Amino acid sequence: MKLRRRKRELYEDSSALSDLAFLLIIYFIVIAGFNINKGFLMNLPARNSTRFILKDDLLRYELDGYGRLLFQGEVREPAAAEQEIRSALGSNPNLAVVLTVDPQTPWQQVVSFVELAQKLQVDSFSFTMKDENNRDPYP
Repeated sequence: MKLRRRKRELYEDSSALSDLAFLLIIYFIVIAGFNINKGFLMNLPARNSTRFILKDDLLRYELDGYGRLLFQGEVREPAAAEQEIRSALGSNPNLAVVLTVDPQTPWQQVVSFVELAQKLQVDSFSFTMKDENNRDPYP
């Protein structure tokens, strides 16, 4: 019985695959340069600093479940809130802006208000979620 011998296959030209791998590496390096994570840059207080804020220095806003901005129970437009915050900052440099957010609020409304606080360079800004019992966490 005669055994058949298999012919050895020669290596095929793999330069096309190495070219493809090189191009993919270049592609991902270039794309990585465009993927920039932009976030909110806000100054945080120093770790051991204590800052006292008087009740008169607080400016409280609320976002309800429909995304409406409320100030002292009245609906405000963002432009009106911007003017209120700007004038309050001018007369009171220790102003702290507090935002209470309903859990059903559309996220874009929260982001817009945070951008407004950043634009106006509010040093003390805080936001919190409204309690599930619909109680204001800041009475």
